[in-house]
Amino acid sequence: MTGTYWGIDMGGTKIEGAVFQIKPELKVLSRIRVDTEQQFGYEHILGQFKKLVDQLKSATGINPEVIGVGTPGAIDLYTKKIKNSNTQCIIGKPMNEDLEKKLGAKVYMGNDANCFAFAETLLGAVPDYVKDPEVVFGIIMGTGVGGGIVVHNRLINGLHGIAGEWGHNPLADDGDMCYCGHKACVETFISGPATEKYYFNLTGQKLKATDIYTKSLEGDSYALQTIDRLLEYYGKAVARIINILDPEVIVIGGGLSKIDRLYSEGKEYIVKYLFNKDLNTKIIRPKLGDSAGVIGAGLLTPH
Repeated sequence: MTGTYWGIDMGGTKIEGAVFQIKPELKVLSRIRVDTEQQFGYEHILGQFKKLVDQLKSATGINPEVIGVGTPGAIDLYTKKIKNSNTQCIIGKPMNEDLEKKLGAKVYMGNDANCFAFAETLLGAVPDYVKDPEVVFGIIMGTGVGGGIVVHNRLINGLHGIAGEWGHNPLADDGDMCYCGHKACVETFISGPATEKYYFNLTGQKLKATDIYTKSLEGDSYALQTIDRLLEYYGKAVARIINILDPEVIVIGGGLSKIDRLYSEGKEYIVKYLFNKDLNTKIIRPKLGDSAGVIGAGLLTPH
């Protein structure tokens, strides 16, 4: 069907697919999830993609010629293999090529944070604030910390395929070891697991980051200390992004995007480290919710 997009967003626990149209407005024709089941290995994951696409074909009656896929990590532009993924069984695999063989369609792959940024820029929250922005930075703050850069409505991938990977810049002289092999990465300070670990070290209690935020609003002193620390490191990390890219809009996704203070007091923490006396960048919530990944993946495909 002309004008129909196919997008798949692969996560550590779920693989989600959607078939949608964007004209005259965004309309999702079908949306299905299957378990990733990464514990069974790479070949099994490829099979889960096939299972998902077959279900979408049955639901829509459409046989896709091109499919966009968002994954954790990136494709190395030289080896054509996956790198930098926290779903480690796909690292070093020629996943783009293997999916094309498995699915019988042309596959366009991109980083999941890039897909989020792309979708929110073109069809999500960004147009509600700025028409035709020069630079948008999309932030993911969840299990990990990632980012995507959109310039003049085009994704920036970079020479090494790592453009926007602010989560793996060092944020302090010392800190926890990151899965990437470096210490004190942004991700080890402001991700969900990092926030939960800090609170656990203070209290001995295991809570989700969003629950810690709720307790901070109720006056829990340890929860408040944890969220204040999160905001301090968030401000320092985001200020560095603004100093380099100076975007008109930053849109925040991931589980921690529900923390209201990021959008209010968070700006004060950013200004502390900014090479400017005030902050005019619009820092906004996402509009597309859980659909941003699959929609952004679909938008990777040429139409």
